[in-house]
Amino acid sequence: MDTVKVSPKFQVVIPKRVREELQLQPGQELNVYVFEGTIRFSKPRSIKDLRGIAKGMKWKDDYRDRHDRF
Repeated sequence: MDTVKVSPKFQVVIPKRVREELQLQPGQELNVYVFEGTIRFSKPRSIKDLRGIAKGMKWKDDYRDRHDRF
């Protein structure tokens, strides 16, 4: 596990090992979010990468209320 410091401008440097492993390039955008008290970074995915992501999930008919339609 690598450790980084937050600069006075609230910046951090992603360690070289992590940059190489994730194949990050200068100027590349990352998504940043907080999850369960931790800061997470992720690469944005294209819409093509998300196709089929919910395949195999079980859906119930009662998730949609069909009685409120006119």
